[in-house]
Amino acid sequence: MNKSDAAVSVRGLRVRRGRSTVFDGLDLALPAGRITGLLGPSGGGKTTLMRAIVGVQRLASGEVTVLGEPAGSRRLRRRVAYATQSASVYDDLSVRENLRYFARVLGVDRARADEVTARVGLTGQERQLIGSLSGGQRGRVSLATAMLGEPEVLVLDEPTVGLDPVLRESLWSLFRSLADAGATLLVSSHVMDEAVRCDEVVLLHDGRVLAQTTPRGLLERTAAADPDTAFLRLVEAADTREGSAR
Repeated sequence: MNKSDAAVSVRGLRVRRGRSTVFDGLDLALPAGRITGLLGPSGGGKTTLMRAIVGVQRLASGEVTVLGEPAGSRRLRRRVAYATQSASVYDDLSVRENLRYFARVLGVDRARADEVTARVGLTGQERQLIGSLSGGQRGRVSLATAMLGEPEVLVLDEPTVGLDPVLRESLWSLFRSLADAGATLLVSSHVMDEAVRCDEVVLLHDGRVLAQTTPRGLLERTAAADPDTAFLRLVEAADTREGSAR
C-alpha cells in the first residue's frame, strides 16, 4: 500500500512502560475507507497501539500520523473517535442524557444522539441509567458516543466483547456500513474468528506485527483452515526464527 493512501501511518514506534518495552521500532500503515482488524491475545500491545493512534500514549520515539496530521492534534478532534474497552460514559445518567450531553460538547444536533442510539440497537432503552445496564449495553452506549460526530476514523477497542451472537452480527453490519460510507475503522479483538469480517487484518503478538494481510491471504499463507490455527502457526514460525537467530 502506498503510504499516501494510508489513513494511519506508524513509523519507528517505540513505547516503554516502566522497564518493559512494548514496541521497539514498529512500522505500520492502515488503509483508508476499510475495516482493519487488530487481532491477537491480551497483552500483545493492541490497546497501546490504539492509544498511540489517537494520541494519548506517551512515545519514547517514532511518529504516528492520522489523516496526514500528527496523532492527537487539535485538528483531528472531530475527525477521529476512540471507543475504549471500558465504557466512557456516566453511570448516573441515562442513555439519552449521556448521548445528548456529548452531542452538546461536540456541537452536533440532539437528533444525532437519537440516530446513533438506534444504530447501536438501544432503541427502547433510552431512559435507562447507564449503571443499570449490562457490560455489553454500556459498550454500545460508548460506541454510540464515538459515532456522534460522524468521524472519519474510528478506533474501537474490543467493541463486541460480552455481546451475544445476534448483537455481534448487528454491530459488524454497522461497521461495514460505516466503512462503505468512507470511514476508516480499526477494530481490536482477541476473538480470531472476527478476522473474516474485516477487509484486512493485523496480527499482533508481543509487540510485533506477525502479519498484515487479508483474511483470505492469512489462511492461504499459513495453509490453515481457520484464523486460530493460522495465528498459532505464525507465532510458532516467529518463535522458531527468533530462536535460530540467538
